[in-house]
Amino acid sequence: MARSIFVVKRSVLLLAGLFALQIGVSTAARAQSCNEDLQAMSQSRMKQIQALHDISKAHGGKLDPEAACPHLRAMEKIEAKMLAYLKTNGTWCNIPEQFVDKFKANTSRTATMTAQACALAAKEKQIQESGGFGMGKLPPPPKLPTGPLPGP
Repeated sequence: MARSIFVVKRSVLLLAGLFALQIGVSTAARAQSCNEDLQAMSQSRMKQIQALHDISKAHGGKLDPEAACPHLRAMEKIEAKMLAYLKTNGTWCNIPEQFVDKFKANTSRTATMTAQACALAAKEKQIQESGGFGMGKLPPPPKLPTGPLPGP
């Protein structure tokens, strides 16, 4: 009888040990998966940020809206994907809620900047297509009469 109780206890302890081992492996695998997913998205985001820095550097520290618009749109999509991932997997990946909130605010700022830059780029394109007036450009000078000048 004592032997059967010992066998049962040993089986329970063995199962508990296996369960604890599986939890430890599962936690490590979960952290690895979260890190890989977030790292891939962050690399894509950093490529867009670097492209924006290059555009700014090429234009004397100012961001050219027409050149920046596609990169800002791409960054906005990446950040939206990252935010959705953080909201869905934040608890699973042990990501603090404060980080998710700050990232959400950053995503909102990126969306605002994208809307402004792309609207300005569209306006510049429209002006160029309509003859290029405005945006600091002067209208063409009036045409002078040709031929001899009238006398007194």
